[in-house]
Order: sequence, then C-alpha cells, then structure tokens
Amino acid sequence: MAQGFADNDDKIAHFQAVTGLQDSNLCAQILQNFNWDLDLAVGYIADGNMDEHGLFAATDSSDQSLSSAGPSSSHIDSVGDVDSEQTPLIPSARNHVIVPQQAGPGLIWRVATLPFSVIRGSYNVMYGAVGLGMWIAGSVLSHSLGALGLGVQQHVNHRGEGANPLLPTSVGAGEAFNFVRSFEREYGTFHPAFETMSFMDALRRAKLQYKFLFVYLHSPDHENTPLFVEQTLCSELVVQFLNEHFIIWGGNIRSTEGYKMSNSLKASTFPFCAVVIASSNQQVSLLQQLEGQKSAADLISALQRLLDEQGASLVAARIEEEEREMNRRLRDEQDAAYQASLQADQERERQRREEEQRLAAEKAEAERKQREEEEAARRAAQKAAEKQKALEKRRQQKILALGPEPEKGPDVTEVLIRFPNGERKGRRFFCNSTLASIYDYVDSLPDFNAGNYKLVSNFPRIVYTSDKLGMTLKDAGLHPRASLYIQIEED
Repeated sequence: MAQGFADNDDKIAHFQAVTGLQDSNLCAQILQNFNWDLDLAVGYIADGNMDEHGLFAATDSSDQSLSSAGPSSSHIDSVGDVDSEQTPLIPSARNHVIVPQQAGPGLIWRVATLPFSVIRGSYNVMYGAVGLGMWIAGSVLSHSLGALGLGVQQHVNHRGEGANPLLPTSVGAGEAFNFVRSFEREYGTFHPAFETMSFMDALRRAKLQYKFLFVYLHSPDHENTPLFVEQTLCSELVVQFLNEHFIIWGGNIRSTEGYKMSNSLKASTFPFCAVVIASSNQQVSLLQQLEGQKSAADLISALQRLLDEQGASLVAARIEEEEREMNRRLRDEQDAAYQASLQADQERERQRREEEQRLAAEKAEAERKQREEEEAARRAAQKAAEKQKALEKRRQQKILALGPEPEKGPDVTEVLIRFPNGERKGRRFFCNSTLASIYDYVDSLPDFNAGNYKLVSNFPRIVYTSDKLGMTLKDAGLHPRASLYIQIEED
C-alpha cells in the first residue's frame, strides 16, 4: 500500500480517506511513527485501537489479589492505576502500542510529539516515549495484581473517582492479536498456540481446562530474543509440548498489558517465561519463572518437572470438579422430577379451580343478563305507557282547543291533509284561524302519533315551520281551500 505515492502528503490524504481521521497532524504523527508504512498504520486503526478522534479508551475492570499457592509459588506485583483523563495514544511501528513510563490501569495518554525510543527501567523491561509531550496524572505503582484486574478492589484516583485497574478485555485482546501478528511477521507461523485474548481471559480459560498458564514476555530488542525464539520457543518439540500441556499467552513488553506483566512478574532479564495458575480462592499464583537463554531441552525439562510436581493438583481439582458436577446433575435431575410432579399437581388444581370459577362466572353472567333484560323490558313498558298517556292527554287538550268544526261559508277554509301512509283527512277552519290550529287538529287524531313533523304545501312548496304558526290561514295563502301533506322529521 505504501508504494505508488509521490510524497508523504499523498500518504496522509490516503490514510485520512481510509481511516476517517480528520486531524492531518495526528495522521502524520501516526504515519511517521510507523516509518510511513501505510500497511502497518492502517492495520493498527482497523484493529479498533483508535477512534476517529485518535482516542484510546479504557473501561473499568476488577482487581484480584495474589497469594502463595505453595512452596514454589510467589506473589505477583502489579502496576498501579493512574488518572483516566481521555487523551490520544499514538502507536509505534514495532508493536503497535507505545507504553508510557509508569503506565497504569484506566490510563489514556495525550501525546503531543512522536519521537520514539526505549528506556530501560529497573528490570530492563520498562519502555517509554522520549520527547513525547505526555500528560499523565495519578500514581505509579501498587503492590497487588489488582492492576491486572484479578480481584474486586477498586483504586481511587486523585479526584476521588474509581480508577480502572486494567485495560478492558477488548483492548487486551487487541494487543494479544497484534502481538501474534507481529510475531508471525518476524518469525513465521509455526509457534506455540498463543491465545489472542487478554491475560485475564487466558487465565480463566486455563482454569476452566485445568491447565497451567504459560506466559511468554517478548522483548523485541533484547539480543537473545531472536535466538531463543527460533531455536527454543518455536522448536517443534517445545511447540508440541506447550500446546499439549499448557494454555499459552504471550505479550510484547512494549504493549500495555505486556509491560504490566513484566513488572508484576518482576522480570529482570530476557528471554522471560513464567507459569501461573488461578487459585481456588480467587488469587493468582506464580509457580515458576524461567529467565535468560534456555535450550529447548532445558525448557521442556523444567516445565516437565513442574508438571510432575504440581500437575497432580490439577488432576485432583478436575476429579473433584467432575464429582461435584455429577452430584449437581443428580440433584438437578431429582429436583427437576420433583418440580415436574409438583407442577403437574398444581396445574391440575389450577385447572379445577379455573373450571369452577368459569362455571360460577357463567351462571352469574346469565343471571345478570336476565335481570338486565327484565329491567329493560319493565322500563320500556313503563315508558311506552307514560308516552301513550301523555299523547292521550295532549289529544284531549287539542280537541278542546279546536272547538267544533265550522260549517261551510265564505269565511271558512277547507284544508285537506295527506298522511305518510297515504290516508287523507279534511277539516274546515275559520280563515282567521292560525296555522297552529291545523297542527292541533293533526295532534288530536288518535291514529297519528308522530312527535316531530312539518306541514308542507305542494304548489308552491312551502314548509310551515314553527315561526309561521301565528299566521292566519288567509294570510298564509290557504284560503279558501288548501292541500297539505305531513313531512316526518328525524328526532
């Protein structure tokens, strides 16, 4: 990828396009630290190690203390926590992560410049950044493996806030993956089966599989490293032996977790290997450490002695766990059978109660509906009787108000009324009688019970509404004779 670009500006532009990082200065710094190798720089970003702002963040993890597991075990010290202000971390070209001096858990570094060099610490394993404009807050060392996330103790930073004791699992896994990729790029693909996961996850896997965890700390700049890797660590006998008997975790001491492990295991020289185990009391024990150049035969011999001396405890633990698991399964099967029988009895009782409740509810509902129907019928009959009584009373009042029908004469108007059923009825009225008298006549008829209606003339069509009831028949144009029909209105 690095070829085909005229100058560094083209590489910066391409790096920005691929990664989505907007800060051209930050992109230039990253590329410069990778010796302008686009493959390495883009690969680092693709592994999820930085976001679009150049940030490398850590989340909370729990501590775990260490104690002696036996005569051959020892405590493991750890790097303490520092402040977790959010600042960018710039990768290096060798192992993809620059570990600042006294880097601690929950730390996010802000890097202003990028010249990279190596600082040898008290154990010759502390690597840092020289000339880095670095902003680090917090303390430098603690004295438990809590910084490796092996317990529940929570450190507190200078603000009184809980500080993260270890990089999150995803970050540790990313560093492990980068280590394996870098290792294979330099030494080939035939090597022990390094776990591409954090140290804690590898430790958990070893515990679940009843194996010891073999730890290899890789110092890329040590003069004995190439010889040890090529002739010892990656020899066929060692690879087969390690893969068969151990869970294997490797870390570059320039990576954050590899650096922490080098301090926790007190690595004083390289090559460095160790064997650890997670104890049953949630502690981690160092069983053996091998420092300096070793032949394949010497390494296998030392590890075989460890297996002979300490392996019986793993076998006993496995047998004990299998017995516990068998007893647990037996109890679970017995409990399951009892629960199934109990649930069957409870289900039958529930169904019986539900059936009784259903029958009682149906009976109560039927009785309620019957009462409602009877009450509705009673109210309807009462309402009909009251309505009929009111109509009869109104008829009598209308008949009295009409008075006797006048005889034919010049002042008498004959009115013919057509009912909705087609029936016609006529009556004579004095011409000075009002339209209300015609309505009174219609209301007085015993076979007409419409409550809301209008009188309408055909030619011309006129609706005689309530505002015209005071007009005389003569003024309304109905004298000497008129024909009207009844128009029923909606209630």
